[in-house]
Amino acid sequence: MLLVLFKKFFGKRPSEKSDASSPLEEQVLRIQQGDLRLRNQLIADYQPYVAKVTSRFCKRYIDPARDDEFSIALAAFNEALNQYSQEAGRSFLGFAETVIRRRLIDYVRKEQRFQGQVPYSAFDQEDEESNLMNPVEVHQAIEAYEKQKGAEERRSEIIDFSRCLQEFGISFSELTEASPKHDDSRQLLFQIARTLSEDAELMRTLLAKRQLPIKELLERVQVSRKTLERNRKYLIAVALIYNGPYPYLRDYLHIRED
Repeated sequence: MLLVLFKKFFGKRPSEKSDASSPLEEQVLRIQQGDLRLRNQLIADYQPYVAKVTSRFCKRYIDPARDDEFSIALAAFNEALNQYSQEAGRSFLGFAETVIRRRLIDYVRKEQRFQGQVPYSAFDQEDEESNLMNPVEVHQAIEAYEKQKGAEERRSEIIDFSRCLQEFGISFSELTEASPKHDDSRQLLFQIARTLSEDAELMRTLLAKRQLPIKELLERVQVSRKTLERNRKYLIAVALIYNGPYPYLRDYLHIRED
């Protein structure tokens, strides 16, 4: 499946010529003269190139099917088709990369409300294409954007987890009250919850009946029935975190265990 997705989004590496009969810059001129078919073909052929430039700018893998940054970059590539001029003495791909980077910087600034804090004049170093930019501030903008994006994902994760708990008749306020006061007790419950989450049969029972499988769990852990019953809600919540799509919450639990 991963191979199929890889081929779908990155396919074969495009050459400098989508049409063997003419250089890329001449194709761009034909597009500017109204060749819509060639425009669509060129945009499709150079999606891997756009993804590569975007990933390099963001310093992480960009998924064309999911990441907004790729859509921004693809629109910038189309914009470059309209604005390119051979008279400037630059290759089209070099010009297109400049436009893509500028639009991504605009996007990061907009997301972080950097418009009034990081003026274009601050980007005062030249790269290999003679573009003015300050790599330190670009890095800071990307870092701040990733930080905000992570915070939004954590909030979304907590909201989803809260809805999941409601299916078991559990609220966050109840978890606060049920949380063990001593660290040793918490670590013991973490271990029990992990044992539960890693047992497919026990998790099927938990999810199907919406109840802690106390009898079956007693056969796998060395604690009393009273301990399981008293901490039922807490154990269910932690097991759901371990077993569910909650990387941020799960990471928090791992840190506490360490």
